[in-house]
Amino acid sequence: MNRTPGFPLSRRGLIRTGAGASLAALGLGVGARTASAAVAATKRFDLTQPSYDLFRSKDTHGARVQQSFAFDWENKFLFVATKRSGSTEADGDLCINKMDFDGNYLSYMHLDGFGHGVSFAALPNGSETELWIECAANTKGYGTALAPITYRPNTTLGSPAASAAYRPISGATEYTCSADPVYDRMIVRYHTSGGKRIAVYPLSAFRTGSFGSPLVDFQQPTISGTPQGYALYGSYMYYLTGDAYPGDGTPTGDGNSYLTSIDINTGAVKQGPVLTKAGSTLHHREPEGLAVYRTDGGEVRLFIGFATGLEGDRRSSIFYKKALV
Repeated sequence: MNRTPGFPLSRRGLIRTGAGASLAALGLGVGARTASAAVAATKRFDLTQPSYDLFRSKDTHGARVQQSFAFDWENKFLFVATKRSGSTEADGDLCINKMDFDGNYLSYMHLDGFGHGVSFAALPNGSETELWIECAANTKGYGTALAPITYRPNTTLGSPAASAAYRPISGATEYTCSADPVYDRMIVRYHTSGGKRIAVYPLSAFRTGSFGSPLVDFQQPTISGTPQGYALYGSYMYYLTGDAYPGDGTPTGDGNSYLTSIDINTGAVKQGPVLTKAGSTLHHREPEGLAVYRTDGGEVRLFIGFATGLEGDRRSSIFYKKALV
């Protein structure tokens, strides 16, 4: 196994390079908490419409459950984050699995001490992929900053310190993110003393490292259930909740996996929670991750991930919805 030392510099110079340089000096320590501009209204996914299979029960590098997934929409790869075998929840150790769109496993990258893996982005960078992902896990195993990591197959990378990464929201203590490849935006879910909040930035802010004020910034509405992922498409955020089947994971009923859409201009729930029965016959079936992708034919899809399979041999299963209203 190769081990990549240290924390690699991004090709766009996104990582700070001067010893002692601060986020404020880089213009990243902004504290905006209110929207500076409204996002133009778009269509949204109708969560009551049927789901379709991308793939079921595909193997990953490790034996533990997936946490989330993201598409590199230009290089046509899927990246699935799973928990590291042999690590505790508090360690924040992740395995990033590179897969094709048929679910065939291609390679892995280990990220030690990064976080829980609730959500991340896979930004195309020429023929490479730059993962924007939480890092510097706290004692609960959640990332306290965001870092751009160039995917390097079959390597292991230790997390940078939070002070060497990005914290675009002043006072936030935990971060995750997800890309909207259609409208070129990034949604950031972050934690404050007042609870979870949502901010949306132009994708260019992450490509250049110049964040400024978010397009919108709002308190996440109260939605019951175990949070399992989120995604952004246009002017709507999508939120996934639910749990694995109880007991030994044998399918029982329709489960409790729900999808909710939120209007990011108002912060209010637009539709849901709506029960999803996608993959309801699969063993274990724990909802894990949401992502948006537009096909070469122009069809926009909301993808829904599930960790499935037997304990010690968990698999990845991914479905999608495509009806817009």
